[in-house]
Amino acid sequence: MDILSGGAKSKQTAHLLCYILVMLLMTHSALAQQGTADTVKTGKLIRLDHDFAFTEGPVSDKAGNIYFTDQPDNAIWEYTTEGRFSLFMQPAGRANGMAIDAKGHLLVCADLNNQIWKIDLATKAVDTLLKSYQGKLLNGPNDLVVDKRGGIFFTDPYYQRDYWARKKPEQDKACVYYLPENAREAVRVSALPEKPNGVVRSADGKYLFVADIDGKKIYRFDIGHEGQLSNPKVLLHHVADGITTDQNGHLYLSGNGVTIINAEGRILNYIPVKEPWVSNLSFGGKEHNILFITASRHLYKISTDQKGVLQ
Repeated sequence: MDILSGGAKSKQTAHLLCYILVMLLMTHSALAQQGTADTVKTGKLIRLDHDFAFTEGPVSDKAGNIYFTDQPDNAIWEYTTEGRFSLFMQPAGRANGMAIDAKGHLLVCADLNNQIWKIDLATKAVDTLLKSYQGKLLNGPNDLVVDKRGGIFFTDPYYQRDYWARKKPEQDKACVYYLPENAREAVRVSALPEKPNGVVRSADGKYLFVADIDGKKIYRFDIGHEGQLSNPKVLLHHVADGITTDQNGHLYLSGNGVTIINAEGRILNYIPVKEPWVSNLSFGGKEHNILFITASRHLYKISTDQKGVLQ
């Protein structure tokens, strides 16, 4: 027997409809927030007005000034937050990838003699941190990043250079290495990537990301005690050269343009760059929200809605 009157039934139906509507609105709002939270928005790509032989290795200091290399011309350049180019150092050990440590020193993959350098930005004094591994020349340190302990992760692929006397590597494989702070001997921490190239760590220091340019993979490793790497995971099958990250964990991959992925490896955005090759990239600018891109003969910049991680 139906004990509800017509008026009571109408009120109950109205309340139920209101409840359903509220739940639908809440679900839609949550999904919308989830969708927009994992995006990267960019402005217009700008090519800066200066020609080089081949640009590489951009890195930002705390003020947002960008240092980058012109590898064939054996030079390191600076691009200031005021928009000025200046030659920082030449010769520069055939500098390739670079980073800046917590004390403001410029760390350099010095390709001429396969070394790791530390340069004082004020005096330009050079301290050679690493010359070899187990008494043999390194293949050619390519890119590097500093961890929160002050240690250095670096990649060591082999690219034959016309300014080398040797015609083959002395090392038996290409590896990822770790150089603890104040140490003069490096440790091999991974031989998994076929040809490790770009390298970056996460903002919280928990993960190391490595671009395997020949294996066409982007790896993520857990960083353990004293630079040990474990739990390798392939985030994306993709050809990339350099790699950087922002404070929200997005990864920016250089190569054929710039590909932006999230922490799980999902592609979020793509920036086409009309150059033969995009070698590397780094955040800079006064707010550290401008992505600087080294691409063949030029340096580019593009504004974003993200902030980079000082590496």
